[in-house]
Amino acid sequence: MDLQTFIFIGRSGCGKGTQAELLKKYVEEHDTEKRSIYYLETGERFRNFLSKDGYSNKLAREIAENSELQPSFLAVSMWSSSFIENLNGEEHVFIDGTPRTLPETYILETALNFYKRGRAKVIYINVSREESEKRLLARGRKDDKKIGDIEKRLNWFDNDVVPAVMYLSQSKNHDFYDIDGEQSIEDVHKELISKVFSG
Repeated sequence: MDLQTFIFIGRSGCGKGTQAELLKKYVEEHDTEKRSIYYLETGERFRNFLSKDGYSNKLAREIAENSELQPSFLAVSMWSSSFIENLNGEEHVFIDGTPRTLPETYILETALNFYKRGRAKVIYINVSREESEKRLLARGRKDDKKIGDIEKRLNWFDNDVVPAVMYLSQSKNHDFYDIDGEQSIEDVHKELISKVFSG
């Protein structure tokens, strides 16, 4: 198995993290060279950042409390610093939850080119707005409890993330896979493996 770069993208509650973990296990089992996996989960990094004191942290916390989209510069600083600190060129790369805007997409492309990652496999876990809302309410996490907050997050996906998805789907620099995320977890995984590794 060649070194792989996977980008997971989709609405909140679509199951990106679950599918990324299942794919991670698949890659670990099928990589005969047993190379390491670098897993970037931007949501977790943001939550850690928001829990700390500091002026930037306070401003970002205000944005998060209003269920609004963090500015691209802050998102880029999160993952770019992690790339710089952790990548050594001998690992598979899993990116979960980035990019979230079109400008961030362009910058991520420059990073992938810089690290000579080749063609990234973009995995779009496609669920409807209605399904996303239903799952977020059922999940009941602290930031999923108010329907108004959920609506804001779904709106910024439609307004900000969808242009990034459209760009990636039409890009000749990546392989794009549209996966039906409204199936069972097992069936989503089967479809993902079938499409991504069919060649």
